[in-house]
Amino acid sequence: MKSDNVKIGVDRAPNKSLMYALGLTEEEIKRPLIGVVSSYNEIVPGHMHLDKIAEAVKAGVRAAGGTPILFPAIAVCDGIAMGHIGMKYSLVTRDLIADSTEAMAIAHQFDGLVMVPNCDKNVPGLLMAAARINVPTIFCAGGPMLAGRLPDGRRTCLSHMFEAVGAYHAGKLDEDGVQSYVEHACPSCGSCSGMYTANSMNCLTEAIGMALRGNGTVPAPYSARIRLAKETGMQIMKLVEKDIRPRDIMTEAAFHNAETVDMALGCSTNTMLHLPAIAHEAGVDISFDMANEISSKTPNLCHLAPAGDTFMEDLEAAGGVYAVMKELTKGDLLDTSVMTVSGKTMGENIACADNLNTDIIRPFEDPFMKTGGIAVLKGNIAPDGCVVKQSAVLPEMMKHEGPARVFDSEEDAIRVIYDGGIRPGDVVVIRYEGPKGGPGMREMLNPTSAIAGMGLDASVALITDGRFSGATRGASIGHVSPEAASGGNIGLVHEGDMISIDIANKTIELKVSDEELEERRKAWVCPEPKVKTGYLARYAKLVSSADKGAILE
Repeated sequence: MKSDNVKIGVDRAPNKSLMYALGLTEEEIKRPLIGVVSSYNEIVPGHMHLDKIAEAVKAGVRAAGGTPILFPAIAVCDGIAMGHIGMKYSLVTRDLIADSTEAMAIAHQFDGLVMVPNCDKNVPGLLMAAARINVPTIFCAGGPMLAGRLPDGRRTCLSHMFEAVGAYHAGKLDEDGVQSYVEHACPSCGSCSGMYTANSMNCLTEAIGMALRGNGTVPAPYSARIRLAKETGMQIMKLVEKDIRPRDIMTEAAFHNAETVDMALGCSTNTMLHLPAIAHEAGVDISFDMANEISSKTPNLCHLAPAGDTFMEDLEAAGGVYAVMKELTKGDLLDTSVMTVSGKTMGENIACADNLNTDIIRPFEDPFMKTGGIAVLKGNIAPDGCVVKQSAVLPEMMKHEGPARVFDSEEDAIRVIYDGGIRPGDVVVIRYEGPKGGPGMREMLNPTSAIAGMGLDASVALITDGRFSGATRGASIGHVSPEAASGGNIGLVHEGDMISIDIANKTIELKVSDEELEERRKAWVCPEPKVKTGYLARYAKLVSSADKGAILE
């Protein structure tokens, strides 16, 4: 066992003495040592119950003959961090999580790991760590929040909450109306109830083979989530016994499966950052261009919030991720021979899955869209690409041309939006918010929700070198690469320039000649860094562009 390095022989007697100091018995020390990486904290609603999930995992490990040992991982609540400097610290935690987990796992020589994440950057950060450390590892997330319900009976969620603020600024909702959303939008523990980033990544953890069935969809308050945690704890012991490791599972074919499921589910655009970063740690290359290739042949089968009015609990009742995957096999779109943490192939896992509600999971032959939920656009404003969640774009905005309204920060943009300064037809451009320029590539949920809440989502587009929450809907185009702070053409846009967007044809163009852009480039001066000290300053020096997954180089 790997843990023999810290517990066997006279030379390791000092190490072993410290295990005695932990209160471990000789019998416990002899067993495989399983690190349980718990993201429990008291500030993230998706993590407030993870102490119970981790304890259930530990019970499963003990039942199967292992010794579970808990250690922590940090997590940021993107909703609480939204709209202020705190959002600069969201994406950057992905690498802190991966690095700190690597340090703990290797320093203490665990034989296996059970990751207990839930929210946005916590899941990809731990997947990156799993691929990097490469000891037997399995995931059990905390599960999604239940949908809310307003006093009039309408179901609701966090994206509606953010849009309510825009409706208030547009005079469409009073303070009491906003307060009603505050009280009812987020009714339970768990990751927010739509197909936002956290739930997207937990579903894709199933699709890539690193979690048992239900990881992405069993609601957080359900007792089934506790049973799943115990089963996960027992299953890690089988993975250790068989020496099945993350890189045996997270192969190139598995990542293609995950991207295919991503397109079918209509996941968050943040998956276009996280999947390449996880793949990089596993020694697999995923390019932006692959996304369009996969999307072109993958139907979009689900329209969960923010794309529609259904929620994660509905997807679970309809058969979950496995039912979606079973539909995709009708088009021979998945490699079902890949290994998974169940110890079985993906094909064996999904063989008994059934689509129990074709309103929630459309049949393969009758999808919401014939192409996938995400599109990558290219053009002179984004020569390396940018990303849009096309499944959440209104039909009339799939093609749009309008004048640029240019802002050099999110704060500047939201001020003008709330003041009613954006008009139908405009293209809002928010720049210097990319991985380097932000730094930290903030989510733009406040501006996009304000536009939607004001009723402008059918006439206004927004583009940024920052990124979006999974709760964003509309013609919201992010990850523009290269970013402005790296000299990208988005930094050369002037107020009033015409911008043409054609999502169906995967193009985005600034209607300015190459000669004019060159003249502007000569006059362009990179602004002073917004943050010059601390972790963010170090991050800005190391981070790559969004099209490469914003990995640290």
